[in-house]
Amino acid sequence: MANSGKGTFQRDSDVHISYEDQQKINKFARLNAKVDDLKDELKVKQNDMKNLEEAVEELGLADDSEKIPYLVGEVFICQSLEDTLQSLEDNKTKKQDEIAELEAKCDDLKSQMAELKAHLYGKFGSHINLENEES
Repeated sequence: MANSGKGTFQRDSDVHISYEDQQKINKFARLNAKVDDLKDELKVKQNDMKNLEEAVEELGLADDSEKIPYLVGEVFICQSLEDTLQSLEDNKTKKQDEIAELEAKCDDLKSQMAELKAHLYGKFGSHINLENEES
């Protein structure tokens, strides 16, 4: 029975993958998973930052004599408008630092991935696909 169509296995297209190459492929996959996790965490932090900025804008409309309930952990504390704005600015600074740290980690992982990708594509060419489905 001859099989001559798309999807048939061709013996000459078989590629030998050494143990070291498999380790590099596995490392690339782990790095890719970490980058995806960092991207998700980054989206959460950016959303938190947006919420903090919106809170500052809303408090611009508040009366100076009002006590503002401010969530700390699981409880609300009432504090002056000035103290609340200072707390929000402190949290914004902290979030910006966290965002910058996540972006730096992501860039570092992406540079490692680029090195692995260059090596693996150089060795295997079209026999390997290292591209993200969403990219």
